[in-house]
Amino acid sequence: MITGPQMRAARALLGIDQKTLAELAGLSVPTIQRMEASHGNVRGVVDSLTKVVAALELAGVELIADGSASTAGGRGVRLKVPPPRH
Repeated sequence: MITGPQMRAARALLGIDQKTLAELAGLSVPTIQRMEASHGNVRGVVDSLTKVVAALELAGVELIADGSASTAGGRGVRLKVPPPRH
C-alpha cells in the first residue's frame, strides 16, 4: 500500500511534478491528484496503484511500509509516528 503523503514525498525526492509521475505511470494527472489527496492509504483501481508504485520504484524510490526496515541502502527520509498529545 501507499499513502498520499508517501506519493508526494516520493515525487519530492525525485524532483518531479504530478505531470511527470503521471507520464511515468501511464496515468492521467487527475488520477495522480486524486491519489495524492488521500489522507491515508490511497484507494483506487489496483492497476493504477501498481503502476504508480512500479514507476516510483523504477525511478529509484524505495517505499517503506510502516514498521518495516529499509534494506536497499541509500539516502532517504522516513516519517516518524508523532508523540501522543496531552
